[in-house]
Amino acid sequence: MNRRRFVQSSVAMASSGPLLLGMQNKSESSPLVTGQGEHRYEVVHDWAKLPGQFTWQTTHNVAVDSQGNLYVIHEGRAELKDHPSIFVFDPQGKYIRSFGKQFQGGGHGIEIRKEGTEEFLYVCAYQQLKTFAKMSLKGETVWQKYAPMDSKVYAAGEDTNPQKVWGQNRFLPTNFAWVPGGTDFLLVDGYGAFVVHRYDKDGNWKSVFGGPGKGEGKFNTPHGLWVDTRGAEPRIVVCDRANHSLQFFDINGKYQKTVKGFGLPANAETYKGLLLVPELHARVSILDANDKVIAQLGDDVARVTAKDGGGIRGDSNRWQAGKFVHPHDACFDADGNIFVAEWVATGRISKLRKVS
Repeated sequence: MNRRRFVQSSVAMASSGPLLLGMQNKSESSPLVTGQGEHRYEVVHDWAKLPGQFTWQTTHNVAVDSQGNLYVIHEGRAELKDHPSIFVFDPQGKYIRSFGKQFQGGGHGIEIRKEGTEEFLYVCAYQQLKTFAKMSLKGETVWQKYAPMDSKVYAAGEDTNPQKVWGQNRFLPTNFAWVPGGTDFLLVDGYGAFVVHRYDKDGNWKSVFGGPGKGEGKFNTPHGLWVDTRGAEPRIVVCDRANHSLQFFDINGKYQKTVKGFGLPANAETYKGLLLVPELHARVSILDANDKVIAQLGDDVARVTAKDGGGIRGDSNRWQAGKFVHPHDACFDADGNIFVAEWVATGRISKLRKVS
């Protein structure tokens, strides 16, 4: 199913998640704060602003390096071939640099991995590009790969002649995670075959698990993933978006459990004892070490999922301060602040400054 038609139809579905856990705006001059108890944040929308020669074209994912710089990837438009797809901002939100025009028209996933003393970007793109790459933080390509044909799940030519064709025998990667030990990484094919691939550190394919289905090891749009090391044993968390759930696996891909009650969960990340889950259904959830929701930030689920809510995404005049429309990705910085990228055509990057 076409991605946009899917989300437009899905956004009308009611979410079964818990209610907002507190938002306040004491006066027009007071900061807008969302959350409750130990998880309260000041909301700063449009924190990252582009210089005039660039425009956001559907912001997708975010990542923070060890210096506190924020990296943002947007989808971009294929006809704007010289427009960058990746933008970098300093800890104050000032634009530093941009690159990645090769991902324009399909930019999607971005993560940062420290290997030895150096940090690297891992980037994946879908649509007609169907590729993933390892890059320096300045944008130099270390290696670039295409569909893993050894997995036996893709149509002939998917690696050598990628085209803007969707289907469950197509390669449409969405994001990365890393296996503890620094040797292997995971790449999820969230829009194509609905599987999770495992690679070695050089991008050589090793194995695969998952496939289309309704849960318990099978997926319907496994859009994001993370390796959760909060417990005694590492676990793979897969955001099974269209099944509105998180699925947990051991590090070898063996199914463990499902946690339900989300509205199109899009990605995941951990920070200390917390698991962060942005949901396209207009909120960002925080889970504790027992995988229980303890806070939900910027909740606008009721409006966005109402019968007439489908147009909110495309009409910024209907957006409300302190609330989200379509959180597509979120990440922590070293201080526990949160950055949120929303899947809206104008692009929007918000910073949630931790205040408790």
